[in-house]
Amino acid sequence: MLTAKTRLGKIISLGNNYKKENLLVLRDTEKFSCPVCGEAVSLKLGNQRIYHFAHRSGTICKDFYESETIYHMEGKLQLFHWLKRQQIQAELEYYDPIIGQRPDVMFYYEGNKYALEYQCSPITEEIFIKRTNAYCQHNYIPLWIIGGKHIKAKRSNIFSLSNFQYFFIRETKDRQLILPSYCPEEKQFHILSSIIPYSVKNTLANHFQSFIQDTRVDEVLTPNWKVHSNFSKWTNENERNTMNWSLHPTTDQSRFLREIYQHNLNLYLLPPEIGLPVYHSLLIQTPGIIWQTYLYLDSLEDKWPNDFIDLKDVERNFNYRIKTNEITIRALPQLTGVSSFFAVKEYFLELEKLGLVTKRSETMYQLQNRIYIPKSNREKEERRKEFLQKYKSILAKI
Repeated sequence: MLTAKTRLGKIISLGNNYKKENLLVLRDTEKFSCPVCGEAVSLKLGNQRIYHFAHRSGTICKDFYESETIYHMEGKLQLFHWLKRQQIQAELEYYDPIIGQRPDVMFYYEGNKYALEYQCSPITEEIFIKRTNAYCQHNYIPLWIIGGKHIKAKRSNIFSLSNFQYFFIRETKDRQLILPSYCPEEKQFHILSSIIPYSVKNTLANHFQSFIQDTRVDEVLTPNWKVHSNFSKWTNENERNTMNWSLHPTTDQSRFLREIYQHNLNLYLLPPEIGLPVYHSLLIQTPGIIWQTYLYLDSLEDKWPNDFIDLKDVERNFNYRIKTNEITIRALPQLTGVSSFFAVKEYFLELEKLGLVTKRSETMYQLQNRIYIPKSNREKEERRKEFLQKYKSILAKI
């Protein structure tokens, strides 16, 4: 940790750029304690590591749910100095006794109070939610930033995200969904946006990076980046992933395959209208090719042109699939006000753009054209090319 109390109760913050010779004198003449638990701490002034305070062996501090690493301390110190350089009122490791929590940096910006949590090691969903809720209930805006070393690209714009990494997705003021990270070794922010998963772990996303000295705080809070995903690339990755899991399906995937075969459907002959990327698909952990096939079976398969589709019935069937564990909802602690069914509504809006349905009211659609099911690989490929060509301008905006 980077702050401690003196015998007289004064807070010493190592974020204030003390010279080493001054700290050596201070260490020889002063005793330090943890501002949270009150236990004695030692001032570490090594040549190879960041200056910091450390609890003595055998001490357990209630504020430390995970051990701090040098990577973590370097990161939060750099973020603190980044805010100060922008003339933003900030305090390193501010301890709020009312909620019993200590964000890595507390700061004020545009009339709001923020709790910046720079997280470099996994914590449970329960702890993540508890901390987030406590901040929100006491007028903080939580700003969770994950350590940049956790965000790795598999290929260009393709990332593998764990359930824990998904916790950091937040909604900005203009309703963008972003995942912010920072790497103190590179001194760079890495921000993912337009996150559209095609499997439980893998996702297509836009990746923006900028050096900390070139980045303003509002560019992290509300990035002005609205680049849409590459539909052709998403389709290729989706098909590759589908091929891989179909060869060695899990129990849930086998259940899905059995059901579609009972409806005379073939996984390899599904039409391009099933498995479309939608912006809020990250709310649903089940791959889009699966949950959209279920929507087709439950709400579209037996419909003919001019038939009506009631979204209340669609939602009822969707919730039943969740209850029976055929569809799994992703845990996203920072998106508490957004229902997973929002992704389904977005899917119907895409079907409307494609001329398959017409919206008649907030809860009612009317079918215009049935989704055509290919009967052979050749027919599927021809259908796909026709689909991409015909709807190129629409799909570019997905």
